[in-house]
Amino acid sequence: MISKARALYVHVPFCRSICSYCDFCHKPYQSDLAAQWLNAIETELSSFRFTEQIETIYLGGGTPTALSFAQLERLLALLDPYTAQVREYTCEINPETLDEDKAQLLKDHGVNRASIGYQTDDKELLKLMNRHHDAHSVNNTMALLRSKGINNISLDLMYSLPGQTMASLKQSVHTAIAMKPDHLSLYSLTIEPGTLFALKHLDHLDEDTEADMYEWIMQELPKHGYHQYEISNFALPGKESLHNQMYWNYQDFAGIGCGASGKEGTYRYDHTKDVMTYLKDPCAILKTELSEQDQMFEALMMGLRLRKGLNRHIFKDMFGKDINEVWPDIIAREMENCMLAESEDALYATDRGFEILNDVLEDFL
Repeated sequence: MISKARALYVHVPFCRSICSYCDFCHKPYQSDLAAQWLNAIETELSSFRFTEQIETIYLGGGTPTALSFAQLERLLALLDPYTAQVREYTCEINPETLDEDKAQLLKDHGVNRASIGYQTDDKELLKLMNRHHDAHSVNNTMALLRSKGINNISLDLMYSLPGQTMASLKQSVHTAIAMKPDHLSLYSLTIEPGTLFALKHLDHLDEDTEADMYEWIMQELPKHGYHQYEISNFALPGKESLHNQMYWNYQDFAGIGCGASGKEGTYRYDHTKDVMTYLKDPCAILKTELSEQDQMFEALMMGLRLRKGLNRHIFKDMFGKDINEVWPDIIAREMENCMLAESEDALYATDRGFEILNDVLEDFL
């Protein structure tokens, strides 16, 4: 595949244990299977020819650090040829799968940002989620990474968990803030079919409570220096995720590995989520051609996730049309309803529009 992407995502499907809410492509770690998967990754990578310099790499999963030291070393070595101009190199980490040797390995291969699955410090909720860490181990993991020079650290949190209270959420957020991360991602729980939560018939909280939690998050984090630059993401100044901004600005990105997706020009592509199927043909992808209307809506959908909104100049460069020419009536209606606002440079969601962005987007559909 000839790719113009400047962002590279690699999906590592292996986990030492499976979280109750997880719907991503995952597989319990097996050493032999991981070795076969690495062979497949090497095959797929060799099928790519990048015409642009890669600027961001993101190792996600699954749990990349669930690999053994030697396997993680091989994966990072396979990616070394693409790192010359990389500005941000992120690896997802669970505290129980990182040790000093792996932390040093990540640093030696250029990883400069870590995303840690913290989720909550409520021990009962962690048990329900099948997570095997606590706030203390998260703090120790952050200290270990910083000791190796990986200082740009993001924490993932979840809210609207079954049985979670506002008091529990506030405690978890304040505990996270006390650990001084550079970036915080806060996601509301979605129950996906086939997950352990779904099989146990558990559900997220009611819409009103979930909305109250989100509103509190939006108001609280800026008090501690974290500005909301995307609907679910908050950062200290200059610590916004460069890789994720590639998605939100509707740039091309390459996806490697089972469960990974990518975008190239006028089409998206997806890999199988089945590890065994991927091993048989790692270069097989399912392409989805995008009409101009599809592309414009996707650019709108991603751009409105950003606090600064959809840049109308970039949109016009992409499609030769102003945003207001494409959706004049809908934009006018949503502005009248105080869900959207505009400036000379952008169309953006108001605070209220942020809270019900899916409803706003449905209007455009």
